[in-house]
Amino acid sequence: MSETKRQIFVGTPTSFAMEAHLAPYAAHSATSRGRRYTEAPPTARTEFQRDRDRIVHSTAFRRLEYKTQVFVNHEGDLFRTRLTHSLEVAQIARSVARNLRVNEDLVEAISLAHDLGHTPFGHAGQDALHECMRDHGGFEHNLQSLAVVDQLEEHYGAFNGLNLCFETREGILKHCSRENARKLGDLGERFLTGRQPSIEAQIANVADEIAYNNHDVDDGLRSGFITLEQLADVSLWHTHHEAARSEYPRIDGRRLIHETIRRIINTLIVDLIDTTNDNLARIAPESLDDVRNAPPLVAHSEEVAAQAAALKRFLFKNLYRHYRVMRMANKARRVVTGLFGAFTEDPRLLPPSYQARGPVAEESANDAAGPTYNGSQARLIAHYIAGMTDRYALKEYQRLFVIDDN
Repeated sequence: MSETKRQIFVGTPTSFAMEAHLAPYAAHSATSRGRRYTEAPPTARTEFQRDRDRIVHSTAFRRLEYKTQVFVNHEGDLFRTRLTHSLEVAQIARSVARNLRVNEDLVEAISLAHDLGHTPFGHAGQDALHECMRDHGGFEHNLQSLAVVDQLEEHYGAFNGLNLCFETREGILKHCSRENARKLGDLGERFLTGRQPSIEAQIANVADEIAYNNHDVDDGLRSGFITLEQLADVSLWHTHHEAARSEYPRIDGRRLIHETIRRIINTLIVDLIDTTNDNLARIAPESLDDVRNAPPLVAHSEEVAAQAAALKRFLFKNLYRHYRVMRMANKARRVVTGLFGAFTEDPRLLPPSYQARGPVAEESANDAAGPTYNGSQARLIAHYIAGMTDRYALKEYQRLFVIDDN
């Protein structure tokens, strides 16, 4: 995707005033590398606040309410969804950003948008769709999130997508293969050269891991798929669980679980802030470019990183590979694979907007004429399936394959 149309900002009194407290190595909206399409500057908010607001109002963001984390949406009302996960990531990331004097609005925008491209049924759905797309360029949910904000959202008369700032788009693109990075121009350059994204993007990345590790413990205990007895062997859990019991001897049940998880999250956040501050003092970046040329700066201490990694291994073995989770994952793969096969065999089953009408240029002077799809029917099908919620995918599968006698 060409970046030649990018709008370069000069800054407004509003943005300078709102971001005057930021460190010199933070991302400042006034010096952003801009948007793909020229727009008048916002009033009463910064460019990154505008990005955050556009994400919250997007269709893809609303759909996250019915996209799974570990448990499929219909399995219970109290389990996390992609929406609640994104909100928890944003809360953690903003706390860290505030303490490091970097841009809270940018880190919030990245956090809220990072899962917009996730398929229904979590990683099982993503893996299935990637397999279906193996001969058509594969499927990466980070690239799909970028496609959502660059192309697939249809809210504005002048362009497709949300026309977000470069720094927000950069943060959304958490991972990218070298092959795809070459196609993305300067947005993918860092994956080829080994440079780093902004401090804000690094914070959102680590906050994502803090959030999902801890809420997966909570959901795993709530479901009964993991037990307190199993967790007693995990040092990060054991230390804070015993400290909570010592301070509050009479609490038990859900209150004790929540108190333990609260303490773990606090420990991870405080350690992240302290270690990152040490890294900043040692490297002493004086600009965002210095951050890009430095090694990763946002990190945990070795001790806490090892404890967090042990918790992650525990969850992989005992929750993500639990036989009941695996059964649902198997069903999810069948649903996604079945939908893809049916739509490939007969594209007339697709909504008209997802039926290819011959090659379409990726970018044109009149971008508002329609979605900037690349003309591949397989990619259009992937867009359609990736945008589904869990329950919509299940209903679509039933409509295609189940004969209802009622």
